[in-house]
Amino acid sequence: MELIWTLQSLDLTAVIDILLIATVLFGLSFLFRGTQAVPVMRGMIVIVVLMTFLSTVLNLVAFRWLTGAIITGAVVAIPVIFQPEIRRGMERIGRVGFALRNRPSSEIEKLIEDVSTAAGKLSERRHGALIVLERTDPLDEFIETGILLDSETSPQLLLTIFYPKTELHDGAVIIRQSRIISAAAVLPLTAAHGLAQRKVGTRHRAGIGISEISDAIVVIVSEETGQISVANGGRMIRRLDSPRLQTILRAFYTSEAGTEEKSTWGYLFDQLRHWRRNGDSSDKNKSGREQSREAA
Repeated sequence: MELIWTLQSLDLTAVIDILLIATVLFGLSFLFRGTQAVPVMRGMIVIVVLMTFLSTVLNLVAFRWLTGAIITGAVVAIPVIFQPEIRRGMERIGRVGFALRNRPSSEIEKLIEDVSTAAGKLSERRHGALIVLERTDPLDEFIETGILLDSETSPQLLLTIFYPKTELHDGAVIIRQSRIISAAAVLPLTAAHGLAQRKVGTRHRAGIGISEISDAIVVIVSEETGQISVANGGRMIRRLDSPRLQTILRAFYTSEAGTEEKSTWGYLFDQLRHWRRNGDSSDKNKSGREQSREAA
């Protein structure tokens, strides 16, 4: 009955008030999406809610004063503590859709083909590579750590940069607007503990690390195995070849044009299941042929 009475007492002002609060919360989640600030903010919210609940229910005067002081201090401290995340979030809001509108589909398709072709050849030669494709989140602070180039992307140039005896091979290439902006750039390493058990090297940790704090797409080629991987949003898909990499990159750029991120990953996982089924069926066919030859 109380719920029905509450719903009946809602007026237009209350609805607008609720919508504004929801908009602010959504904006904050958008600002901090994919950053290391999310678990910290979640912990702070839990602590403040718990302290407010205890001070109100138990009527703890001193504790209520302490809670108010902490909240006041947090309002001042949060912009200082999370200044890099807030700045990146503001830049993200200002650049959403802008870069894509200035990029024709033919340019994006050429970039995908160039990167996929280069990754395939680097894999064959067992040359390690780390290629970062900037999207809406700016990567200027990492671009400045490398050697500025501003060159048109091509498979030949990528192969030259990542040749083992060149001075630029040890680091990341950052591509912006289909142009190689920086080479030998230094990227942050991921702090994920689960990767230690999987024996993931520094190049893969750096690729996952930059994908955790931005929406960049990262292509990684292992120097030890020649294996191609792609990372985005802190997740990584491994054991790819050039055609599969090309399919995945197209899916991510389709997502940038309007498809939701969830559907992109769903599409990728469907593709992986399809490839796995094809591989299993090929193995079964091969086994069947061997058994037929033995029976004959």
